[in-house]
Amino acid sequence: MIRLGLAILGTFLLFPIAAPAQVAGSTLIGVAAAEMRDVTYGWSAKRQVLGKPVYNEKNERIGVVDDIIIAPDKAVSYAIIGAGGFLGVDRHDVAIPVSQIKLQAGKFVLPGASKEALEATPKFEYAPPSK
Repeated sequence: MIRLGLAILGTFLLFPIAAPAQVAGSTLIGVAAAEMRDVTYGWSAKRQVLGKPVYNEKNERIGVVDDIIIAPDKAVSYAIIGAGGFLGVDRHDVAIPVSQIKLQAGKFVLPGASKEALEATPKFEYAPPSK
């Protein structure tokens, strides 16, 4: 009897339950059950992008992805690449359009780039917070 109960419980855990998203007033909060699949198969900035090395086409490590910038239209538009420096000293952050970065063999590749080229580009600095 206990095994049958565990088998039934296990079956329910394997299949998603179609539950409506929470609603506060008339505003939808969270993700609808139909959208959850898209969310779970999407990219996680924290797990798959931030802190990952960036290479050039010669497989030379030229920097690391420090941040991503989301434009007002909700599009991911720029990657902030940390180049140069050692342990954060003399670090040179640059903004690179994400359209220039390619994903090849599981690595982020910036074709035609080098550490020297990145260090020669204007340094990226965040705008001061608005009050």
